[in-house]
Amino acid sequence: MAYRISVDTGGTFTDVVVTDAQGHMTIGKALTTRDRISVGMKEAISAAASELGITFAELLAQADLLIYGTTRATNAIVTKTVAKTAFVTTEGFPDILLLKEGGKFNPHDFTEEYPDPYIPRRHTFEMSERIGAQGQVTTPLNETQARATLETIRDRGFEAIAVCLIWSIANPEHELAIGAMIQEIMPDVPFTLSHELIPIVREYRRASATAIDASLKPLMQSHLRGLEQDLREAGYAGEILVSTTAGGCNHVEALVQKPIYTIGSGPAMAPIAGLTFSQAEAMGDNVIICDTGGTTFDVGLVRDGRLTFSRDTWLGGLYTGDLLGVSSVDMRSIGAGGGSIAWVDEGGLMRVGPQSAGADPGPACYGNGGEDPTVSDAAVVLGYFDPDYFLGGRMTLDVEAARRAVKRVADQAGYTVEETAFRIMGLASDLMMRAISDITINEGFNPRESTIVAGGGAAGVNIMTIASELGCNRVILPKVASALSASGMQFADIVAEEATSLVTLSNRFDMAAVNATLEELENRLEAFRRTLPGGGDRYRLEHVAEARYLAQVWELDTPIGTSRFGSQQDLDNFVEAFHQVHERVFAVRDEGSPVEVVTWKVRLVVQISEPPVIAGAIDSTTEAGKPTVSRQCYFGDATPVTTPIFKASDIEPGNRISGPAIIEEPTTTLVVYPGMSATVSAAGNYRLDVA
Repeated sequence: MAYRISVDTGGTFTDVVVTDAQGHMTIGKALTTRDRISVGMKEAISAAASELGITFAELLAQADLLIYGTTRATNAIVTKTVAKTAFVTTEGFPDILLLKEGGKFNPHDFTEEYPDPYIPRRHTFEMSERIGAQGQVTTPLNETQARATLETIRDRGFEAIAVCLIWSIANPEHELAIGAMIQEIMPDVPFTLSHELIPIVREYRRASATAIDASLKPLMQSHLRGLEQDLREAGYAGEILVSTTAGGCNHVEALVQKPIYTIGSGPAMAPIAGLTFSQAEAMGDNVIICDTGGTTFDVGLVRDGRLTFSRDTWLGGLYTGDLLGVSSVDMRSIGAGGGSIAWVDEGGLMRVGPQSAGADPGPACYGNGGEDPTVSDAAVVLGYFDPDYFLGGRMTLDVEAARRAVKRVADQAGYTVEETAFRIMGLASDLMMRAISDITINEGFNPRESTIVAGGGAAGVNIMTIASELGCNRVILPKVASALSASGMQFADIVAEEATSLVTLSNRFDMAAVNATLEELENRLEAFRRTLPGGGDRYRLEHVAEARYLAQVWELDTPIGTSRFGSQQDLDNFVEAFHQVHERVFAVRDEGSPVEVVTWKVRLVVQISEPPVIAGAIDSTTEAGKPTVSRQCYFGDATPVTTPIFKASDIEPGNRISGPAIIEEPTTTLVVYPGMSATVSAAGNYRLDVA
C-alpha cells in the first residue's frame, strides 16, 4: 500500500499525517526536539505507524511521498543564530537595512529604542557602481575595488553574502559580475543576488528579503540536505518535498537556493486544509482559518476559493522587525497558544502571552518542570482535559502541578483557582477574536458570511465561544484538527512564482511591454516545470498584478483574468477587477483615477494530489447516547457541572452532542459549552452549532 506522509514541526509539537490509498488520515504527534528535529519527527511518524499497525521502517518503505514543513528558519531568525552575513550594496546607500521603512506603530512614543538592522551596519560593504532607473550604467563597476572588498569579506570570516545594488532590477549586469567574483574568490560561501530573488521596486523590501535569504542559506542547506540523507538512510525511497510560505511545496534543491520560502511554511498550509474541509462539508469558499498551536494562534483567510497573499509579513513587530518582502500566504500570528503564559502586570491586570512555555519545559501540567501557568494548565484545572488520555493516552498530565501554577496568578488577582482558570481562558479567547477581526473586519471581510475551520491541538477548547462572539454560525472542527497544517500538506500542490516590476498606468498602458513581461515570467516557470518528475503535466498558471490608484502608497493583488492583453476590452476588464478588489477592501472605488501597476506575477501550480472525496450529507441527526464516563467541569459558575465525556468510539456520523459535553479525540479535545452543540458529519468532522 502506498502512503503519503506530511510532517509539520511546530514550536511545541511535531505533527504527522499519513494518508493511505483510500484517503484515510492517521495522526502521529510528539513533542518537538529542538536540538535534533529528526528525533521528534521519528517519534511522531512512529506514533502514526503504530496506529496503522506497522513499524516505522515499514511505513517509510511503503510511502511514496513525504512533505516536510519546518520552523528551523523561523527559529534561527528569532534566536539570532543565522549565518554571519555580509551586506553588499551601492556606494552611498549603506543604511537601507538600518532605516527600514521609517515608520513605527506608535509614532509619538519615544521610549522605544530604534530597532537594530537585520545585518549590523558594520557588516555592510559599499561598491563603487551605479545603475540608473532606466537600466543605464551611470557609474561603471570598479572591479579592482570590488575584488578588494570581497577579499576583505573572505578574510573576516563571513559565512554568507547578500548583494543588493540600486536598480539592479532594471539592469542586473553589476550584480551578476559581483556574483561571478564571489564564486571565484569564495567558492564555498553561499550568496543571494536581489534581482534573482525578488525583482521588485522599493529598495528596503528587496534588501531585507535578500539579507534574510542569504543569512539562512548555510543553515537550511545543511538542514534540508541532512534531512534528505537521514530519510534515505532510514529506508525511504520516495519523493521528498518541502512546504513553502508561497502556499504550496517544492523540491529540496529549489528551497536550498531560496530558503526564505521556508519561513512560516507550516502555518501557510493551514488555509489549504481549511478550504478543503469547508468544500468537503459544502460550506462554501470563504473561509476563516484558526490554527491554535502550543506557542501561537495563527489566523488566515480564503476568499472565493483563493488563498490571500501579502508582501507585508514582518518578522517581529510592525516596522520595528524585519520585512520578509516575498509574496507569502497571509497568516497573522499572536502569542496566544496552549503554552501561552498567564501573568499579572504592574497595574494588577491579568494578561495572557505573548511569552510561551514552549515544549521545554512546557506547561506545568506536562510534568517537565514548568511552573508558569498557561492556557493548557487552565484547561486542566477546569476539567476540560482527561489527564490520563492526553495525546491518546501516551502522555499523562499533572493536575496538581497545573493547579499550583494557576494558584500563583489566583493569589495575585484575588480569585479562586477555578475562577482564575476560566478568566485565563477568556483572555486567550479575546486575544484570538482580536486577531480574527484584524484579518477579517479590518480587511472588509464579514465573518458572519464565512465558515470558520478550526485546527491545532488546543483549538477545540474555546473555538465555540470565539465563533459565538463573532456571530459566525458555520464552524468546522476537522477530525484531524490537531494537525491542520500537516493535513494541508496532503492537499498541497507544487507552487513556484516569478515576479518582476514594470510600472505602467491604465491610461497610458504599455501593452507590448506588459505582454513581453508576462511571456518572460511564463518562460522561466516553464523551464522549472520541465525539471519536475513527469514534466508536471497537470498544471495551471495564475496571472496577478500588484496595482493601486495613482498616488496611492500600497498595492492590492488583482487577478488579471487573461494571460495576455490583446485588446482594450482585456484592459477594461482588468481595471474593473481592480475597482472591485479596492471596493471590497476599502469600501470605496475611484473610477476617475488611473490604475497603476507596479509588479506583475505569474504563479505556477502543479497538481500532485487528488481532490478529497466529498462524503455527502446525512439524512437525519440523532442525539448521541449517554456515555459511561462523566467529569466535573467548570463553565464560569462557582460550582462545577457534571459533564458527559464522549470518546471518538462513542459517537458516529449523524450523532449530535448537546452541551455541556466534552468530546475526546486521541489528539484533540472539543469543549461543547452549555447551549451549544456539535454534530458528527458524514466525513467524521465536527460541525459546530453555536447559535
